Amino acid sequence: MTKIVLKRIYNKELPAGYRILVDRLWPRGMSKLRANLDLWAKDISPTPELRKWFDHDPNKFPEFEKRYLSEIENNDYTKEFVSTVITALKDQDVLILYGAKDEEHNNADVLIKYLNKVINK
Repeated sequence: MTKIVLKRIYNKELPAGYRILVDRLWPRGMSKLRANLDLWAKDISPTPELRKWFDHDPNKFPEFEKRYLSEIENNDYTKEFVSTVITALKDQDVLILYGAKDEEHNNADVLIKYLNKVINK
């Protein structure tokens, strides 16, 4: 059975699967060759305003999560993104990749919870 896997793009060994980067900014020091992405889904990432407001502050994470979920639900790209993930899951795992150092308080964590909720309805 295939699954959605959340991984930091800088991990030395990433499992096989359909690789999606969900950050608006390219990860510092990461070559396109090493990233080996199937999709760079910039449009599903938080808006620049929200990203700058959050500034990776764990104390702001609960509010960031609410605001980002609202952005996801009102994003014209969300339907296409979810469809891409569902299609890829038919054949392989889907790796949701992000660059943030904090593995608990980041946009990818919020996004994967959203994906699991809408896909497993």
